[in-house]
Amino acid sequence: MTNSAKRPEDRVTDSASIEVLQKAGRDGISTSFSRLDEQGIQCQFGKSGVCCRICHMGPCRITKKAPRGVCGADADTIVARNFLRELVGGAAAHSDHARHLVLLLRKVAAGEGGDYRLRDERALRSTARLYGVDEAGRGPEEIARELAGVLLEEFTKQEDELATVGLAPENQRAIWRANEVAPAGIDRMVVESMHRTHMGVDHDYRSVLRQAFRTSVADGWGGSRIASMVSDILFGSPSPVRSTANLGVLGMNTVNIIVHGHEPELSEMLAVASRDPEIVEHARDVGAEGVTLAGICCTANEILMRHGIPVAGNFLQQELALVTGAVEMMLIDVQCCMPSLPEVAAAYHTEIVSTSAIARTRGASHAPFDERDALASAKKLITRAIANYPRRDSGKVAIPSAQKPLVAGFSVDAIKYMLGGSFRASFRPLNDAIMQNRIVGIAGIVGCNNPKTKLDSYINTLTRELVKRNVLVLKTGCAAIASAKEGLLTPEAALAHAGDGLREVCETVGMPPILHLGSCVDNSRILEAATEVVREGGLGDDISQVPAVGVAPEWMSEKAVAIGCYFVASGIDVILGHPFHVSGSDNVTSFLNEEARDLFGGSFHVAREPLEAAEKIMALLMEARERLGINAKAERKLYDMKDRRELRV
Repeated sequence: MTNSAKRPEDRVTDSASIEVLQKAGRDGISTSFSRLDEQGIQCQFGKSGVCCRICHMGPCRITKKAPRGVCGADADTIVARNFLRELVGGAAAHSDHARHLVLLLRKVAAGEGGDYRLRDERALRSTARLYGVDEAGRGPEEIARELAGVLLEEFTKQEDELATVGLAPENQRAIWRANEVAPAGIDRMVVESMHRTHMGVDHDYRSVLRQAFRTSVADGWGGSRIASMVSDILFGSPSPVRSTANLGVLGMNTVNIIVHGHEPELSEMLAVASRDPEIVEHARDVGAEGVTLAGICCTANEILMRHGIPVAGNFLQQELALVTGAVEMMLIDVQCCMPSLPEVAAAYHTEIVSTSAIARTRGASHAPFDERDALASAKKLITRAIANYPRRDSGKVAIPSAQKPLVAGFSVDAIKYMLGGSFRASFRPLNDAIMQNRIVGIAGIVGCNNPKTKLDSYINTLTRELVKRNVLVLKTGCAAIASAKEGLLTPEAALAHAGDGLREVCETVGMPPILHLGSCVDNSRILEAATEVVREGGLGDDISQVPAVGVAPEWMSEKAVAIGCYFVASGIDVILGHPFHVSGSDNVTSFLNEEARDLFGGSFHVAREPLEAAEKIMALLMEARERLGINAKAERKLYDMKDRRELRV
């Protein structure tokens, strides 16, 4: 491994990751951190977005001496096309995730779902009503069959507007239509975007960028929203649950299995199978005390919020989990699974098993998951991991002790219940608290990790700073796991950091000031929450008027590009910890960071340091409050009896 100038303490914040990175150095294991060093200075043409390789007259690089490519495309066209193609990759990933879930819903409705069931009939019926599916007097399977058909049409529609955008506030939809970003079918948006960016098609950077926002809306208000709703129907709507997080959740004397990726079908069955008495007994037969199932990345969030399964870590800890030497098997499916995993695992006894038909990794075993016999497939994989336990080399095992308690699983329905109970469930107390200035506003902190940034540092510094300033924080994905490892996802710990107004509200209604809403596909829940705020009244007629900001502090994925764009298209300003690869075009940069605000009410902002981001967020929230007229302090008046009669209350 190449010697690095940076120490583990300079790369990561939590003690578990520091400890395991030191072990990786001793064991001679290459990780994403050391490979970043080996890259040296990264390509500046790619970084600025001015390298074009979409045809074989190139690749072309735009410079002052060569301001146009061979075809005549300038920096504006090339940067915009590269940006749209990047966004399409992210939108396709989340939306294909949704498609798999809808197809499973259809199978379950037809009685062909094997071990899967319609776990949440209430979620099924409420979703059916949203799409105009008549549910009164009908059985769940009949409703699910029709709903699955309606949802599949969201992918295949050719000209009609996506029905799921009807879940957004009416004024929001009017903004999209006025700016030509209301999407048709999800698949059409992806295909049309690829067509537009083919050589010799769309050369107007504004046109290309409008299509980027249009495709992102098809993802956020289409594919991602569908994925969350169908997951709730099939696996149950999340509700607050206690668990633990960080590498210390691995057992010294248990069979350790890690699930990593994004699709919840297999992990749901593994959660059930790992607790089967027969499986536990089989583990004891080989000398283990039982089975420990833990998650990495967004699969971790899926099984955490529905089963309380512990979280081993977030994106940049996937290799570190293997370096503990204590993992019998890591199961990977799609998205964010590093191709380096089999190479790292080869230094230990760990088996890497790929379970998705569309995701093959050299060096990993491939065991396609059979949905028709899901529980048996899950048990077979666990049994295989158990058989690997005796091969563990105790001399290579070093599990950090660090782990923290957490509370996760705050769906929008769960938040409404906390705010109003069973009979008055609504966002009214939250809206009132914002209008009364007890809560300044809402920040959604989302996204991945990036080895260019000290792991979790930006996320957690910003989180603490915002709750101190009376900002309610909603979290998803690896950003949520960052706070879990820091111990910030327990009500007690978070309240210790909260400002007086936020603490008062949270203690009154019984909720923490930092809410874990799920995986990265569940960013759609943040949009759902924002819509509830608008519908409750008093804070504007569309989402752009609500005092709310999105933040992606340590992002790295194409999905983050799509997520950021659908937040901006929804009228929410988005703070990026580092910029997009668009600096090669002043016009594209200006469109994303300034002109988008004129179109949608929100735009992108870059803040490389967490305290800089905090100041920017507070300024944006205060600006929104000023526009709403809720920053002025009401004059205090002592009411006499005449005044009270005039109130007529």
